[in-house]
Amino acid sequence: MDYLVAVVSDRIKAEKAYTALEKAGIPTSQMSILGKGYKTADEFGLIDPGQQAKKRAMLMAIWLVPFGFAGGYMFDLVTGVNSFDWAAEPWNHILGGFAGAIGGAMGSVFVGGGVALSAGSGDALPYRNRLNAGKYIVIVQGATSLKNKATSILRPLNPENLQGYSSENY
Repeated sequence: MDYLVAVVSDRIKAEKAYTALEKAGIPTSQMSILGKGYKTADEFGLIDPGQQAKKRAMLMAIWLVPFGFAGGYMFDLVTGVNSFDWAAEPWNHILGGFAGAIGGAMGSVFVGGGVALSAGSGDALPYRNRLNAGKYIVIVQGATSLKNKATSILRPLNPENLQGYSSENY
């Protein structure tokens, strides 16, 4: 499945592009307009980077918190550093484990969440930002030949951005 994404500045241009595509014989089932009064980014399926970041941070926490606890416990046990002088022998190791678990949780939030927020969204974040700025997005999805036909129709309309995506890239 290929996608052609055209960003236009206002609703009139989006409707003009949609009408031009419809007159050229492109099925309406393979076209969408995103923006105020039309589909939202979530309804269309654009990835929300914030949700992806939370999801990745939680997945990393499942592994990092227990390993952090074990690592903190073992470090305190092996080194004998009594990081918590007020705690007795077994509790000192357990508190070291909790400190390691906190470190694991922080790692999952900063690394897992940060990486997903910066790299996991692909082009979805710029398109979401454009929608939030009041712009409209016209999307055509289908075979490569349909994408090429839609490109030749939309290019003369001078959209702000015209980008094609191929499923082979993923």
